[in-house]
Amino acid sequence: MPFTAAYIQSKGDPITDLYEDMAAEQKARSTYEYLIDLTDDPDVLAPLRFLREREVVHFQRFGECLDIVNDYLGENKTFVMPENCLSKMKNNECRKCMD
Repeated sequence: MPFTAAYIQSKGDPITDLYEDMAAEQKARSTYEYLIDLTDDPDVLAPLRFLREREVVHFQRFGECLDIVNDYLGENKTFVMPENCLSKMKNNECRKCMD
């Protein structure tokens, strides 16, 4: 079977991608909860509960990542170019700065 990227849920925007990851974790958690409600067998319940808790932790970690990305994107960023380089660029003299 040749590789296809059709299954990759990535838009290239970190905020969108993190929300997509969080939604996937919630979907998996709800699936495990549904399966837990269908059984009373302790040998089945134990791994399902473990998997459900793992999805909750993943959701929390993605949420923390989202906070970090939001903080980073909200910061003021300042880019400083040396004055002598700026004047050289205006006169097309500074190849180093233009590359």
